[in-house]
Amino acid sequence: MVVDVAKAEVTGTIALCKRPRHMQFTPDRKRLMVACSDDHRIVVMDVASRKIIDRLDVGENPETFDLSPDGRMLYASNEEDALLTAFDLVARKKAFEVKVGAEPEGVKVSADGKTVYVASEVASLVHVVDVATRKVVKNIKVGKRPRRFLLTSGGELWVSNELDASVSIISIRDHTVQGQIDFKPPGMRAEDVTPVGMALSPDGKTAYVGLGRANHVAAVDVATRKVNGYALVGKRAWGVTVARDGKTLYVVNGMSDDMSLVDVAKLKSFKTVKAGRVPYMAVIDD
Repeated sequence: MVVDVAKAEVTGTIALCKRPRHMQFTPDRKRLMVACSDDHRIVVMDVASRKIIDRLDVGENPETFDLSPDGRMLYASNEEDALLTAFDLVARKKAFEVKVGAEPEGVKVSADGKTVYVASEVASLVHVVDVATRKVVKNIKVGKRPRRFLLTSGGELWVSNELDASVSIISIRDHTVQGQIDFKPPGMRAEDVTPVGMALSPDGKTAYVGLGRANHVAAVDVATRKVNGYALVGKRAWGVTVARDGKTLYVVNGMSDDMSLVDVAKLKSFKTVKAGRVPYMAVIDD
């Protein structure tokens, strides 16, 4: 689904693959990579022409992936096989695989490219993978069903715990859990608070967390780890993306088949756009 963000209107669709999941631009933003879980590959689309220009065989059921800072390596979680697959984008082939916990999803590469973090939903663990040795060097116990990651400029790795209504804060210096943020949007039952998607404001001061079935997004002060407020959005707030000017938050709602546009200053939704069936996430080419 293609949306004109200035007009907040759907302008078209692009046929890519079966069950598209995670999406991410290359560092130069000229290409968009999309994990196609049911096709067992990642497709590469040229942004200008909106044409698929490559298909990468990264193993079974790729869910989420991340790129190394130099754009050379891609790291993907293979949910059914409990693997992290490293794919060399220059050589166009798999570089290595690392066995991790059951049902891995979230993947995040460190700023220096030396470490890859993988979240195992079933084991409630974050696996720390050393790229040089190609091994898991530490397992970090977090909340129930960890899903996605966020790296802050202050040296923290945040992981959303879907079945614990929380985010765990991990120090990337010693890989220990430093704290936890709990979410309690007004009028919602604890079991309905299921955080998944997260996004950081351009200045790095605020983190936005989609609370799933609670139909809200939380705004969290990164420095103090305090929840500043909640914005009511659509049903099952899942994917969260911030415009590069920091003024608008785009929230993909999986159960109401739409996307909410949230005014960051007011922390209030001002527009809803239809987004196809069970939308997963959004990226912004702004």
